[in-house]
Order: sequence, then C-alpha cells, then structure tokens
Amino acid sequence: MAGGNNKELPGAAGDLAQQHPSIWAAYAALGEATADAGGLTIRERRLIKLALAIGASSEGAVHSHSRRGISEGIDAADLHQVALLAIGPLGLPRAVAAGTWISDETDKG
Repeated sequence: MAGGNNKELPGAAGDLAQQHPSIWAAYAALGEATADAGGLTIRERRLIKLALAIGASSEGAVHSHSRRGISEGIDAADLHQVALLAIGPLGLPRAVAAGTWISDETDKG
C-alpha cells in the first residue's frame, strides 16, 4: 500500500485510489506510520492484520492480507493457523469461513 501505488489495487480500493489519489496517499501514509510505530516484524504485522480482518469478518481484507502474506514469503500453513486460532474467540463458523477465504488465495496457481 505504500507510496500510493494504486495501479495494482484490485476492485473498489483501486477505484478509490484512482478517483481520489490524495485520500489514498493519506491512507497509505497512515498505514506506514502505524507500521513504524513499534517493533513488530513485517511477518508479525501481516499475521496480526490477517487476524484483525478475520475478527471483522472482512472477506476482502482476509483475501488481501493472505495474498500479501504469500508475496512476503509467509507459508500457507501459517496463514491457515491464524484462522484456526480464531475458533476459540470467534467461533467455528467464522474461523471456517476465514479458512475458505485464505484458501481462495493459497490455492491459486
């Protein structure tokens, strides 16, 4: 998301970035600032963001963070473990749904 590179963004996010580049740039800057606000690794941040997306039941965000995790070298099994960890606090149905959303990305090509 950094740098406002909006050519690669899918769907509605890409549309918003194209139509309102200054808003997208501010959003990207906020993301960079929050990433730099502590000592978490890139891997830790990605897995936490995936967990938050699962908790929010945001299919699009789960897809996005799964896809980005794969591109950052996170094993598919580790992404799926985040969904399994959701069983206790969020319930089996939400965790299973999240697992299918993660599989949408991990099962590609």
